[in-house]
Formats: sequence, structure tokens, C-alpha cells
Amino acid sequence: MPVAASAIYFLNLRGDVLINRLYRDDVGGNMVDAFRMHIMQTKELGTCPVRQIGGCSFFYMRISNVYIVIVVSSNANVACAFKFVVEAVNLFKSYFGGQFDEDAIRNNFVLIYELLDEIMDFGYPQNLSPEILKLYITQEGVRSPFSSKPVDKPVPNATLQVTGAVGWRREGLVYKKNEVFLDIVESVNLLMSSKGSVLRCDVTGKILMKCFLSGMPDLKLGLNDKIGLEKESQLKARPAKSGKTIELDDVTFHQCVNLTRFNSEKTVSFVPPDGEFELMKYRITEGVNLPFRVLPTIKELGRTRMEVNVKVKSVFGAKMFALGVVIKIPVPKQTAKTNFQVTSGRAKYNPSIDSLVWKIRKFPGQTESTLSAEVELISTIGEKKSSTRPPIQMEFQVPMFTASGLRVRFLKVWEKSGYNTVEWVRYITKAGSYEVRC
Repeated sequence: MPVAASAIYFLNLRGDVLINRLYRDDVGGNMVDAFRMHIMQTKELGTCPVRQIGGCSFFYMRISNVYIVIVVSSNANVACAFKFVVEAVNLFKSYFGGQFDEDAIRNNFVLIYELLDEIMDFGYPQNLSPEILKLYITQEGVRSPFSSKPVDKPVPNATLQVTGAVGWRREGLVYKKNEVFLDIVESVNLLMSSKGSVLRCDVTGKILMKCFLSGMPDLKLGLNDKIGLEKESQLKARPAKSGKTIELDDVTFHQCVNLTRFNSEKTVSFVPPDGEFELMKYRITEGVNLPFRVLPTIKELGRTRMEVNVKVKSVFGAKMFALGVVIKIPVPKQTAKTNFQVTSGRAKYNPSIDSLVWKIRKFPGQTESTLSAEVELISTIGEKKSSTRPPIQMEFQVPMFTASGLRVRFLKVWEKSGYNTVEWVRYITKAGSYEVRC
């Protein structure tokens, strides 16, 4: 269900109304008094951004020194409401030279009223794209003297841009060299027990694109996802090619992706925006390829000594390598002295985070490195307390490797002029929350 907002208010930190707009007659004009009395004056603004008072719900967000409050009288989509607020603020900033605060609102209230009438109709969100709205609301906002952002010039074909199906791309783009850059960036989240069993593991990824293409191209992206390959084999009436397939979870797309075609053919087809954008996000929970294995051994030798041995193995291909590898091994707070021996990289004791920090600039694939350390502790008079050690944390980046196994099978570009394109594909896997208990 859409937002179906009854009213929207812009308040300063004292609760004074700067601007308000009533979209429906199902709430009274004094609803802002309830927000002041029950939320602002009780100092409960930071507890929850959604409150119900009487028969109305209040969704509010603080931006700089301004509170934006949306009032609804029926059940509404909260996520959609906050998404509307964020996009509306970005729109106002584009008109005000990157500024959005109480002074910007007071200096541009006429323009804000005009924009509020365009971006919401009878409580339902409409187009919030700055590029499109600036085509026919050409009034310039009063900009801050500290803003150096240049004024965006309107482009031709305003009617086509407003009413056409491709509102995120303008016509008439021309490049001498037509190129597409595609980056698959993944973050691995791992929690492993001290015995080497995986307790939690998943991969969150995103596909970033940078397009420098002339005209109005139509792109089609093929991945090695299981559902897409099965659908392709059904449409072509032939078995799918053998190879590793993956199952994508929680997939979200950029607005340029043709969802109708994706639901029917399971292909990612789209007319891309110009420049850089995020095409899609996804998550993988099965069949994750862990880039590193960490094997820790920690022995307590009496009350004042510890032996720490950590072995790190790289599991990815021998022709690959990891960059910026950092292993943080926690030690007790009463650590007095440490001695290290490492087979590669450098290690030191960092007392501010109570950890041994082991850094390896370049870690080749199918190799292993070992750290051995003797830790001397300050003797304490009190009884020894048994406590759970914090886990070992790891940071890294592995170019041209994907923990999920996701691969780009093809990237096709169609344009009526038939020009040639150059496609660049790059993979990179980073550490998200990569932890090993010890």
C-alpha cells in the first residue's frame, strides 16, 4: 500500500511550523499540536520514528535542524514514507545548492510549495527525480553563498522526459568511445567456531555499472543464477550448459530494470542511466566459497604468560592474491609485553584495541602464513575470572574472485545505430563481518 499521506509538516527544533501541506481532509489542521505535546515536549524523539496518537500515525525524520513529519490516518507503508522523505530532501538540495535547513526553507517557501504539489498527489508519491522536475519547474532556489554547486541547465525534449518510459536517461547522448564498466562487489560475513565449524555464513553483493553509451541503448545481462539458466533452457527448448549455478536471495533492482521481462524470462534487461549507478543487490546463503581459513591455537601458561599461534590459509586460486590483509587477534587487557614471529607481513601489539594486529600487504592464493607470539601479562591479585575471548577479526580484498561464485555469462548492448561497444567486467570480494572464535 502506498503512503497515502494526509499531511506533511516541516518543523524547526522549537516545534514551529515552517511549511505544511494538507493533502486530505481526514485529519485536522491542528494535528501538529499533538506531535508537539506528545512527542517533542516529552523528549521522546529519539526512541522511535513512528508514533500513533489517537487515530493517526506520525512518521518523522530529522534532517539538519528541521523535522519532517508525515501524518497518516490509516495503515500505510512506513518504508515508502521514509523513502519519500529521503528522495524529497535530495530534490530540495538539488534546487538549493546542496543545502537543506531552516534558513533554506524560509528563503524558498514558494518553490517548496510548488514542488510539494508536484511530488505528491492526494497523499500518493509521484515523480521525485530532480532531472525531470527541473525540466518544467525551472525556478531557481535561493542558494547558500557557501555552495559552489553549478546550476543544472535544463535539457530539451521536456515532454518526452516527463511522460516517456525512460525518465532516468535523456536523449541525444553522444560518446566517441562507447564503453560499459561492470563491477561485482561482494562482502563475506562469517562466524566460525574455534573448532573450525561454520556457525554463520552469507554473502551480500551488488552490481555497479558505469555506462558511457550513445543514444538510447538496450542492455541485457546474463548471470549464472540457477533460475535464470533453467528459464533460458525452457525458452530455447534445449538443456542448459553444465557449470556451477547459484541461487540469488533478496534481489533488488534499480528502477531501470524491466521487471515484467524479468518475471517472465528471468533476464535482466534495462535501458541504463548515463554514468554510474547500482544495478542490483543480492544475497547468497548457500554454497559460499570462503577465501580464507583461520586456525587459532591459544594456550595459557600460568597466570602471566600466553602462547598465541594463528595459521591463515588462502583457499582461492593460486593465480589470485589478496590485498590489505589484516588479522586482529584479541589479547587480555593486562598485556605487558609481546614477542612475535611471522612467516610473512608484520605484526605489532595495539593496546588501544587490546589486540595483536597482523598485516600482510599481498597474500597469494593456495598459500599459508603463520604467526607465533608470546604474551606476558601483568599479574593480578584477584581470582582468575573465566571470560569468553572476543573473536579474531579479519579484513581483506580479493580481486577477480567472488565468494558466491557469481559470474557474468554475457552482457549484450543493442542500439539502433549499431555501434560497437567495449565491455569491462571486474570482480572483487571484501571482508564484511569475518570472525573466528578462539
